[in-house]
Order: sequence, then C-alpha cells, then structure tokens
Amino acid sequence: MKNVIIPCLLLACVGLQSCKKEETKKEDAAQTVTEKIVNVECYKAIYEKDTLDLKLNTLESGKVSGDMVMKVANAQEKMGTVKGEFHGDTLFVDYTFVEGKEGKNTFKNPMALLKKDKQLIVGNGTIQTTMGVSYLVKDQPIDFDRVKYKFSAADCPEGSK
Repeated sequence: MKNVIIPCLLLACVGLQSCKKEETKKEDAAQTVTEKIVNVECYKAIYEKDTLDLKLNTLESGKVSGDMVMKVANAQEKMGTVKGEFHGDTLFVDYTFVEGKEGKNTFKNPMALLKKDKQLIVGNGTIQTTMGVSYLVKDQPIDFDRVKYKFSAADCPEGSK
C-alpha cells in the first residue's frame, strides 16, 4: 500500500506545480497588457538598399516593447515585435518576426542595441541556440564599431502613439 501512495503523492505535487506555473504565465501576460506606456520613440536605419523602421514603447516598469520592420535588399520583408529592457546603455531585446507576406514562419532573434547620443547601434554578437531558443552568449563581447545598422531618431507615423 505504501508503494502506491508515494508515487500518487509525487504525481499530485507535479500536477499542482504545473498549474501554478500556468497561473504565473497568465498573470505576467495580463500585467504586460495593462502596463501603461510612458514614452514612444521611433527610429530609422538605412544602409545601402536596406531600411529598418523601429518603434519603441517604454513601459512604466522600465521594460521596452515595440515594432520593427526590416526591408533588406534581396530578402523578404520581416515584420515583428521587440521586447526587452535596458542594462546600462544597452538595450537587449528579442525580435519576434514573420518573414514574407504569408507570415507562415515565425522566428525569434536576440538583439543588442547600444544607445549612444541620439542613435541606437545594432551590435554584432555571438548567438547560440539551445533547445530551440537563441540568445547572445554572455561571455562573448558585442561589437558596436563595425556594424551596418545605426538607428537615428525619426518621426513616428500618424496614429502610432
């Protein structure tokens, strides 16, 4: 009888713990939706035939969310969202985007943007993927000197605030 009770208790604990994690995820999502935007900034980066448009919303918590459209020569347009936060003068975000007009494939890439004067400079860093999640490797430096994209402040399109 004891042999049956212990596995049942263990199974019940695991089930309750997974329910608690689901509730936490729902609370986090609800908090993000209701959090007030305190600042909106728009940026544009142009390099040769490439154009990137970025809109950043600074939230009350200090976190950042927004939208980015990448029009890169000889490639499909990428439209997506950015979410992240500043660590010092560097903004670390995840860029979640769909590629092409059909929007069948969704991708998520990490990005680091250095805020310098009135520019955001997209850094080049080592990206590692583990179990389907990509991230910038912490022990590797991010190069902000030899880069293609430097965002400059731009006017936000009408109705985007």
